[in-house]
Amino acid sequence: MARSATEARLRKGRKSSASSRLPVSKTPKVYVGGEFIRSESGRTYQITSDGKFFANIPECTRKDVRNAVEAAAAAGAKWAKRTPYNRGQIVYRLAEMLEARAAEMSDAIARTAEMSDDRSAAEVASAIDRLIYYAGWADKYEQVLGNTNPVGGPFFNFTVSEPVGIVGVIADDRSPFLALISQVAPVLVSGNVVVALASERFPYPAIVFGEMLATSDLPAGVLNILTGHRKELVPTFATHTHIRGIDAVVTAGERKELALGAAESVKRLRARTEEKPLEWADDSQQSLYEIRNFVEFKTVWHPIGA
Repeated sequence: MARSATEARLRKGRKSSASSRLPVSKTPKVYVGGEFIRSESGRTYQITSDGKFFANIPECTRKDVRNAVEAAAAAGAKWAKRTPYNRGQIVYRLAEMLEARAAEMSDAIARTAEMSDDRSAAEVASAIDRLIYYAGWADKYEQVLGNTNPVGGPFFNFTVSEPVGIVGVIADDRSPFLALISQVAPVLVSGNVVVALASERFPYPAIVFGEMLATSDLPAGVLNILTGHRKELVPTFATHTHIRGIDAVVTAGERKELALGAAESVKRLRARTEEKPLEWADDSQQSLYEIRNFVEFKTVWHPIGA
């Protein structure tokens, strides 16, 4: 009897302690080179949830972009040399991990991106499906995009694709997680590496995704995720000579700035404006040609009978 009374008091004490305990607040960090880092500037900006303070987000600088490009460059050659089948397996594994942590990601979107629970859950489901879609193309796109070419001479002529290298991605604010996945996945499966700028207004889902990447099979440096203000980072994305392509959803003014910078540094640019909302969950936002946008084509001439 005495033992039962003691156990009851202990249980009551534990409940009281749990109810009065303050939760441990997360310190969001960006994911660069396989590591979680704060901005080199030490600056942050606040995001809210239900009108209340939620977290301090790293305010990355131009130097952070340059550091992320260096991390991507270090990983690029090895990633490009992996077999297409292996890259597809790794991207498929990302989908598996996201499926297992779908509730966590859905909560991150709903709490900070002004979405209902149903819509955030649908966004995560669409992101999982999109990863699987591009994982399936990883060892097949070459057969469709490449070709043997008829020529008028004693030559065997064929065309193969190669990754362009480092691609900058600037995510859409309207669908902060699904847009990021839809822009990044086709770039990765073709052997490119990515420096991504998360949604400025709703960066938290991208930060949570970075935490998932850290325990995935994706090699460090292949996908680097930054947060911060576009007005400071877009010019560096546009003019950095080691960034060989950009996929961005931006304002008309930012699009012009990207176009001028891309022309100066000779890089590929795919810029869509926010004035035309994109339905990221629609099947029209996934295509073989999203892969084609960031591959180069090499044509080889081989003499016959030599």
